[in-house]
Amino acid sequence: MEDEPSSWLDRFLRIVSVTACGLLLFVAGAIVTTGEIFPGPQIAAAYEGGRALYDKIVNYQNVYNTDLWYPQRSNKRGVTAYLPGKAQEGLTLYTSGDGPAAYLIDMKGRIVHQWRRPFSTLWPNGPRGKLWQAGAQTVSKPQPDPFVYFRHAHVFPNGDLLALYEGAGDTPYGYGLAKLDKNSNVIWSYAGRAHHQFDIGPDGKIYVLTHEYSKERVKPYGHLKPPRLDDYLVILSPDGKELEKIHLMKALGASPYRQLGYSVSSFSVAEPLHANAVKYITSEMAANFAFAREGQILLSFRDLGTGTVAVLDPGTKQISWATNGPWIGQHDPDILANGNILLFDNFGNFHRPEGQTRILEFNPRTMETVWQYAGTADHPLESPIRGEQQRLANGNTLIDESTAGRLVEVTRDGEIVWEFLNPARGGDDGDKIAIFGWAQRLSPSDIDPAMLEKPGPTKQPDKKQQDKKQPDKETRT
Repeated sequence: MEDEPSSWLDRFLRIVSVTACGLLLFVAGAIVTTGEIFPGPQIAAAYEGGRALYDKIVNYQNVYNTDLWYPQRSNKRGVTAYLPGKAQEGLTLYTSGDGPAAYLIDMKGRIVHQWRRPFSTLWPNGPRGKLWQAGAQTVSKPQPDPFVYFRHAHVFPNGDLLALYEGAGDTPYGYGLAKLDKNSNVIWSYAGRAHHQFDIGPDGKIYVLTHEYSKERVKPYGHLKPPRLDDYLVILSPDGKELEKIHLMKALGASPYRQLGYSVSSFSVAEPLHANAVKYITSEMAANFAFAREGQILLSFRDLGTGTVAVLDPGTKQISWATNGPWIGQHDPDILANGNILLFDNFGNFHRPEGQTRILEFNPRTMETVWQYAGTADHPLESPIRGEQQRLANGNTLIDESTAGRLVEVTRDGEIVWEFLNPARGGDDGDKIAIFGWAQRLSPSDIDPAMLEKPGPTKQPDKKQQDKKQPDKETRT
């Protein structure tokens, strides 16, 4: 009986000791993590990498569960509206989430040319070849081909195509850039992590967005801790050689607009900019746009505040102008001939049955909204991600409503004069529609007639063929 008090005290002291050790370990872990003391940063990086790998393996086994496919609104396919005399005549180039391909169609939706080059065949020397090794430094374990598509494409008059690859269900998702001839043979390829958009200057140089993981601190932004997915502007020669690489967060931090870097929301600190557009500013654009000069670059940062449109000076490597506005998560700002900016406002159309998206034209001097199109109750406009638009020669606007798999041309008064629904469908019940990655209306004079084919039927993928493309676990690399 005399031992009971000491036994109780012994147990109590052991509990206190274990609790104290646990508390010390917790405090030490917090200090190591927040103070970036070894092995805190390494553990954080391993956690982020493991989470991305888990997401890639577990959540993206089925390509139809990725953001390349969405439930269809309608089972109609191809051209569903066309008003000759009101629509801007020409050819339409588009890319689609159903694969690494680009299609050129006429106003009736008939294919006059197409290009296709799977990512796995981009470097023909194979896994031991020099070009593949260059690519392996950036995309060491690419997604299977059905998960990789052309996000953006540009066709040259002779039929050559510049195509940008992205991989769904992967981070980083930028996969590279390739120039193909009219028969889809590879002319050259660039293995950097190119994403979203590129543009071509008057001298043939290519301006493209890339991104990569960084472990580097960026002054003055101490709150943006590594590891981080950082964006760059890369300048390539016309034959795909890298000439210059500009770190865009550093360009912001070194500029008079550095305070914008503190507007990054908590969910975006791992990818603080999310650059999604790049436009070379020509002399024609600069003539009526007071905030830039020829040779500077128009950029779009989706996650900087509610969305920032900016101008980069490649010479000084600084942001020379920037603005926010009444838009959220925007894409594809264009400088118009009148000096206004036209952009795709993904989320700025609040509480309306027409959808959350609108196309917005604003005056950058006064920030006044000059024109907008927000869809109608019968024809809503909504694309939470992606999306582009193009002001056409007759004043109409061509809209890529990406996640709806819909291209629509509207007049200044909002009348729909041309509409095209992506014919690519898939999923278990064939009721999912492939997104549009990019679309552009071209004049027939932009293309050498010799490379155009006799118009063929609108692309109607067979569901069984689509299902054959669905990879099993063994095809994942």
